[in-house]
Amino acid sequence: MKSPFAHFTLIAACLVLAPMAARAADSDADSESESVSKAAPKSPPVAEKREHSVTHHGITLTDPYAWLRDQSYPTVDDKDVLDYLNAENAWFEARMAPHKALTEDLFKEMRARIKEDDSTVPQKDGDWLYWSEFEEGAQYRKWYRKPASGGDPVLLLDENAMAEGLEYFRLGALSVSKSGRYLAYSTDTNGSERFTARIKDLETGDLLADEIPETLSGLIWLAGDSMIAYGKVDDQWRVNNVRLHTIGTPAAEDVEVFKEEDVTFRVGAGLSAQDDWLIISTGDNETSEVRLVRADDPTGEQILVKPRRKGVEYDVDLRDGVIYVHTNDNHVNFRLATASLDNPGEWATVIGGADDFYLTGVSLFKDFYVVEGREEGLDQIEIRSYDNPERSTYITFPEASYVTGLSNNPEYDMRKLRLSYESMVTPNSVYDYDVGSGKLELLKQQEIPSGYDASLYTTERVMIDARDGTKVPVSVFYRKDRDQMNGGPGGPLHLYAYGAYGYAIPPGFSTTRLSLVDRGFAYAIAHIRGGDDLGRRWYLQGKAFERRNTFNDFVDSARGLIKLGYTSQGKVTASGGSAGGELMGAVINQAPDLWGAIVAHVPFVDVINTMLDDTLPLTPGEWQEWGNPITDKEAFAYMLSYSPYDQVVAKDYPPMLVTAGLNDPRVTYWEPAKWVAKLRDVKTDSNELLLKTNMGAGHGGKSGRWNSLHETAEEVAFILWQMGLAGE
Repeated sequence: MKSPFAHFTLIAACLVLAPMAARAADSDADSESESVSKAAPKSPPVAEKREHSVTHHGITLTDPYAWLRDQSYPTVDDKDVLDYLNAENAWFEARMAPHKALTEDLFKEMRARIKEDDSTVPQKDGDWLYWSEFEEGAQYRKWYRKPASGGDPVLLLDENAMAEGLEYFRLGALSVSKSGRYLAYSTDTNGSERFTARIKDLETGDLLADEIPETLSGLIWLAGDSMIAYGKVDDQWRVNNVRLHTIGTPAAEDVEVFKEEDVTFRVGAGLSAQDDWLIISTGDNETSEVRLVRADDPTGEQILVKPRRKGVEYDVDLRDGVIYVHTNDNHVNFRLATASLDNPGEWATVIGGADDFYLTGVSLFKDFYVVEGREEGLDQIEIRSYDNPERSTYITFPEASYVTGLSNNPEYDMRKLRLSYESMVTPNSVYDYDVGSGKLELLKQQEIPSGYDASLYTTERVMIDARDGTKVPVSVFYRKDRDQMNGGPGGPLHLYAYGAYGYAIPPGFSTTRLSLVDRGFAYAIAHIRGGDDLGRRWYLQGKAFERRNTFNDFVDSARGLIKLGYTSQGKVTASGGSAGGELMGAVINQAPDLWGAIVAHVPFVDVINTMLDDTLPLTPGEWQEWGNPITDKEAFAYMLSYSPYDQVVAKDYPPMLVTAGLNDPRVTYWEPAKWVAKLRDVKTDSNELLLKTNMGAGHGGKSGRWNSLHETAEEVAFILWQMGLAGE
């Protein structure tokens, strides 16, 4: 990552909501919309049914709640739609009102675990040290630097000032030019993930006139800091291009240097290890293609590394004119190869693919390179020599289960590597690893101001048999004195998973999780198929026509934890977001009596209708993940067989809290809204069913660390209420 800051890029197909991490909110954020009625409703809203049907492959689908999709989307101004969403919000407020004190207590408890005046560990990049800070009480960060040779800190950006007066604010890409003079950054002010980029002159402190709208990518400095490469998002929220902005010129004059014509592919770009090549990548969820162009001449001739071939993924970096290729072309768990610029498509193996080691990435430095991967699901970091391929050093850690990886290492000539480390028991820790001596130095460990005694807790990794005989790993975290809490063994347990896109849920640390665990819950993460926790094959066994494995693994994990005595029937609560919200929808259809409470964040539950609509932002790019029901009758039938919205039937369902974001471009607001409306109509129980729609936010909920934290407190309060542990 060629930036002094660990900025994010938004190219992934689906945002993963962290398992009860500090997603966070302000204690005065009690009302979701000014338009919510002041009089508390006495009953839940009932959505009108309107006749609507479509026929595909000879099968007619009826959808009486299709009208909840505003026809002017992404503008949402249909009065009937807004009235329904506001009515659901009013019902949420009314039902949660008796538990407001509990929510506020949980919020204060969670906030007390967060060091308010906190900062990142400074990291050197060129002539400067860079870091960010939170001030006490502040919702957002401030970004700083100071001369590496010594001197006073200089404020680069104050997110709090930028967010003032806004309901939503999010900083996107953040990139300092190679000379250190300019700062490029992008912001989103409504949750739609359409960022506007600006440039600040750090010598004068002035904003340049340059303004680049509609970005959704990193901001990459090129050509002696005279240009920025970026990706512009189209009307369907797809980045299919790389453009060049010349400093001091209107964005309308920006030059497009690459355009992807396949609507299922997305485009991204980055710099090589030595900053001398711009690397342009395009791909979908299973196929990729890379081009190279000189960073000092970005409009020059591009080198195609290797033409795309369906099912072959690869990414590259360069060192001293040698291309390093990370690819799955001959092994599902990837290999590392090299190639020459003269013959970039001829790849010679350096590290072969292996069944027992999943090679997830390679980082090139001046005197060594770093291999990252997973063995039996556990993160591994290996230092390797260019000159002696047989010489390698593993960085070892004492805990049996943990999360680790390279952190912010912006310079090519690194002597000490910055690492991150945590486990379900150990708070987030920042280390420097001296490559020469092999010594690990702890620079900082997350501080818990209200107190945290790691000796009170334990974590275990258990293997549970799924119904097809596959062993599914589950990480479990609980207090050692749990048997003395809430009625002894078999107490409540919260189960979390995601299970899609090859995204592994790491067994990491969370301060908000303690609010359940300190009340006698066990907290478990099921490493189900669909993620790549146990290698790339683990992911492939949970996608497309094997998607049901993901749902079965989660249900079987819950039943296995009951059998092992961690919990008991009806005392398992569960949560998931986005594709993990789809998981929640599927498992309540499959085993509704198993769950004590369900929280589904921005759930992808209207699978078949979304995948049939190629005008929606994500749909074409998602066909490789889920299947294309438009052209493939078999994919249509399989998808319909598990689509949570379509599989809702008249039966008892567990208590549920569902969230949505009006401006969410990833899982559109009408998916959870339609799902809740249908559940209200047909379910045969009297259990709670609540829908909360953030009317000014998107996929990740409210912005600001306290605003987000308050939403987490609401989630925990709902779970405690449904488990009879609200204490009121």
